[in-house]
Amino acid sequence: MAEKEQNEPGLSSGLWVLEHLVQNVVARGVSRPHIVLVGFSQGACLTAEFAVRHAHRYGGVILYSGGVIGPPGTVWDYPGSFAGTPVFLGCSDVDNHVPKTRVDESAAVFTRMGASVTERIYPQMGHTVNDDEIDFTRGLLSQLGREDSNLQPSG
Repeated sequence: MAEKEQNEPGLSSGLWVLEHLVQNVVARGVSRPHIVLVGFSQGACLTAEFAVRHAHRYGGVILYSGGVIGPPGTVWDYPGSFAGTPVFLGCSDVDNHVPKTRVDESAAVFTRMGASVTERIYPQMGHTVNDDEIDFTRGLLSQLGREDSNLQPSG
């Protein structure tokens, strides 16, 4: 929620690491539709910010208690499209670190950029990850696995 400048140089460093990690995985033959970006808390914020700055069709973007970075009133107007990428945002309605409004704003940014967004707000959960969020993630990964097995030649 702070000014982006207050997050430096950590923000730029983290974004650089994620960019090079994704590039490395792609260079090894894994296409972006098979990559799922996942983060919790600060990691979810970094993941969200990376994703909106590098919009592609990914296998998924999973954000546990996090959202895009910037102070209240920030306008996120990045180019690109997620082309239907499944994006999950899960958070408590009383998270001390991530206000519900930021999760709502983040969901709107991803939706505007063409993602298939699932937002779940959990009453009185606090700053943690729950079984429903893990189940959603398992389901997404399982679906990607089924899609991959359908692409493999038989026999």
